[in-house]
Amino acid sequence: MDAQKLKHKQAQRRKYRVRKAIRGSAQKPRLSVFRSNFHIYAQLIDDDAQVTLAAASSNAKGSDVKYGGNVAAAKLVGAKLAELAKAQGITQAAFDRGHYRFHGRVKALARAATEAGLVCTGLTDEPKKAPKEAAPAPAKGEKKGGEKKEGKKPEKAKA
Repeated sequence: MDAQKLKHKQAQRRKYRVRKAIRGSAQKPRLSVFRSNFHIYAQLIDDDAQVTLAAASSNAKGSDVKYGGNVAAAKLVGAKLAELAKAQGITQAAFDRGHYRFHGRVKALARAATEAGLVCTGLTDEPKKAPKEAAPAPAKGEKKGGEKKEGKKPEKAKA
């Protein structure tokens, strides 16, 4: 299997794994994200009725985005989608990142939507785990077992 087919297959697995736990409804639709190299797209989907409730993208007519492949464009799309959702009375959404990492443009879109009133993710970053402090290295000539012993051999017990 060539590399591109393998990448696509792995992406499909990630997408299915993420989506099997997320289900959108009319009260809490699924916020689905798609990103290409030049644009980003987001839509609110009601999976029960199988309809798209609202959609926004960086290349839609009337969008003020010059280049849609960056974090700034993702923030604008997130804010625009939240505005459309508010107009329909939607305040919550289940965030569906698809096969993308929650990082960069995808994260920026989710955060912008949440800040604009469409609650789909927490706003706090989880702190990174601090690396464990290493024990001080033993000085030269010392053994790992403890103090340095003298060169005497232990005496044998006489019977």
